[in-house]
Parts: sequence; C-alpha cells; structure tokens
Amino acid sequence: MLENLFGRRVPTTVVSPADALPGRPARAFHVPPTHAVLGTPLEGPLPDGAHEIFLGLGCFWGAEKLFWQLPGVISTSVGYMGGTTPHPTYEETCTGMTGHTETVRVVFDPTVVSDEDVLRTFWENHDPTQGFRQGNDVGTQYRSAIFTTTPAQADLAERTRAAFGASLAERGFEEITTEVRTAADAGPFYLAEADHQQYLHKVPHGYCPVHATGVRCEPLDG
Repeated sequence: MLENLFGRRVPTTVVSPADALPGRPARAFHVPPTHAVLGTPLEGPLPDGAHEIFLGLGCFWGAEKLFWQLPGVISTSVGYMGGTTPHPTYEETCTGMTGHTETVRVVFDPTVVSDEDVLRTFWENHDPTQGFRQGNDVGTQYRSAIFTTTPAQADLAERTRAAFGASLAERGFEEITTEVRTAADAGPFYLAEADHQQYLHKVPHGYCPVHATGVRCEPLDG
C-alpha cells in the first residue's frame, strides 16, 4: 500500500475485477450538457471528421485545461476509465478500488491539430515514468495512460512512446510506465461529477501541480 496526500492508504497495484467496488447501473449525479469554456457538448456523437482520444496524466483538473487550450480541440471532459467499477464516483475512485485512472477525453479537429500533436502535448506535460503517482498525487488512479480509438492512433502512441522514452533515458529518467490500450479494451469512459468538469475555469487558482519532465517530445519522422 501507498500513502496519498491525505494520509489514506491506497493500493500499489490495480485492483482485480473480483475485488473492485461494485458501482451502480447508472450515473449517480448530474453532468452539464455543455463545456463551460468551449460551449460544445460533453457527450453525444462526434462531429463529422473529429478524432477522439482518452488520456490519463495525473490529476485531471490541470490535465483537462492543457487540452481545452490547444487550438483545434473541440471539446474536453474528465472522467474515469481503464478499470472495472461501473459509474464510479470521485470518492470511490480515490480509494484505488475501482481500477480506473483519472482520464481526459479529448475531441479534436485533425485538420487543425494532429493526433501526434495531441500525444506530444500528453508526453511533455507529465512524468510518465512515475508509475502509480504524479508527484504528491499517489495511487493507481493517477497512473499515466493512453486509450486509443483508431489503429493509426495506437501506432502513433507506441511510436511516440518509444521516441520520448529514448529522450528521457538520455536525461537520466527511468523507463516509461504509461499504460497504452485501445479504448475498446479499456472499457467505458465514465464522466466525472459536474464540479470536476473544467474545474480550473471555475476555480482559476485551484490545485494544479506541474509534473512535466522538461524533456521535449520531438516530432516523428515520416
């Protein structure tokens, strides 16, 4: 077990499906229909031609802001993904007993910002070598993760991981621990509570730790 920022003991491995919290058959709270900054839908079908990816890079408050500020991003939302418990709450996820990691859903226009550029933003803005933590945020719910939605995106995730891993190694960092899976394999993305959506827009001086390594993710060749 690890001890998190609040002195709570949390698991050091992702909880097994048999031991995960049971969850519930439907969402237990209200979520606003539109993005508080961009005014676009938080749910629903993708706009024509839009791409989608799900990214875990520590506390999802600051992570979401990184992406809604990126030119070409249509919508972002925060939630829970990669685990077992259906329709979890924030409190449940913080126990480490859902198997989920805090995740940002990014919907974007690939004619303005490429899948590679979104992934480079991901790599450059956290430390993907820390395992089940980002700084003082400790637990399996803070693990680094990429959940892809197309074969091309999956290929880019692996290629950028390899390239960035080499750059990190040159600077003395450990190996990347990022979980890379297809979204289909990772399971549903469960939206987080309303208070967490676009949190740093609602609370501009809220908690927003920076865990970037300072290493650049160089563009891929070809």
